[in-house]
Formats: sequence, C-alpha cells, structure tokens
Amino acid sequence: MPYLILEYTLAEDYLQRRTTYRAEHLALLEQAHRSGELVMAGALSDPADRSVLVWTDTDPQAPHRFVSVDPYVANGVVVSWTLRTWNVVVGGASQDGRTSSTR
Repeated sequence: MPYLILEYTLAEDYLQRRTTYRAEHLALLEQAHRSGELVMAGALSDPADRSVLVWTDTDPQAPHRFVSVDPYVANGVVVSWTLRTWNVVVGGASQDGRTSSTR
C-alpha cells in the first residue's frame, strides 16, 4: 500500500519557536489522525531539523490541506516541505495488501 510522506524542514530555532504554535499544531495532527488520513507523525532528533508525517493515499489532497492551515508553516517554524509517495513493501499494509507481522 502506498503512503504519502510529508517531510518538513524545520527552522534552526525550531525548538524555541514551536512553543507558541504547538497546541494548535498538535490539535490539527490529532484531528487528521482521528479522521484516518494521518497514520503517524513526529520530529527527528539529533539534530532536530526535520519532521515526518505519514499519510494514507486515500485522499492525496489531505496533506496539502494540512500544510495550508498548519501554524508551523504559516509562522516560519517550518521553512520548507516536500510530499512524496512511499511504496511500502514490508510492514504496515504492503503492496500485496497483506499486513506484515513481527516475530
């Protein structure tokens, strides 16, 4: 099953600047997750320079709508973003539709 990967490039002072916008950003993430569009999301660390949001591909416009209202983007906490298709072959729901299990 393909997913969509939304990758944010974060401002150098991301950790300091996110505080003002964090509650609204997290609420939007929770809303997208509850709707089933967002699979998972989180920031990378060491260095804290990027974050990754994994979306289902059922509505390819969902990540675009998220970006358009995300306060991190609107206020420069996110300096750029990319959206790419991720074709999962192991784990999650793979190309053949089977769900992989961990042993």
